[in-house]
Amino acid sequence: MSQLSTRFPGGRFTGLQRLLHWLMAICIIAMLFIGVGMVSTIAPKYVSLVTTHKTLGIAILILAVLRIVVRLRSGTPPLPRDLPGPMRLAAKLSHYVLYALMIAMPLLGWGTVSAGGYPVKLLWGIQLPAIAPHSDTLFTLLHTAHVTLAFAFFALILLHIAAGLFHALVRKDGVFESMAR
Repeated sequence: MSQLSTRFPGGRFTGLQRLLHWLMAICIIAMLFIGVGMVSTIAPKYVSLVTTHKTLGIAILILAVLRIVVRLRSGTPPLPRDLPGPMRLAAKLSHYVLYALMIAMPLLGWGTVSAGGYPVKLLWGIQLPAIAPHSDTLFTLLHTAHVTLAFAFFALILLHIAAGLFHALVRKDGVFESMAR
């Protein structure tokens, strides 16, 4: 039996990898909706939405770093051998971009709040240090990058879901099952 088949019985990600994937999926989707709700309201719930958004962002950052460490240690199951080259390349590149955005988005948000001169307060009274100097110009730049990349992240998530469904319903090649229960 090869080392790969020992590490990925049945061609599946490890239990920890699947747990982190689905936990992060819930957090990221919640984050996107909270972000939209946050910027579209002036109601009193705005402050709690912002606090929840910041807390989820930091949680996603921590989980993303953990997920990268687990992925580097555990690897991934192989893609199907008959997967066309362009699809194989798209799968690899899209995962790199997803991981980059899972790290960049929280850091951009944290930097935006810091550059705006606002306290970085999370739920339960936790306060983080500023990671950027107070600067209106930097605030505008970071905020614009955060919002723009949020739309790109949302689009990439939709493509990721579509690819998963394509593998599950059309190709039926085990890729979806490698991450599903």
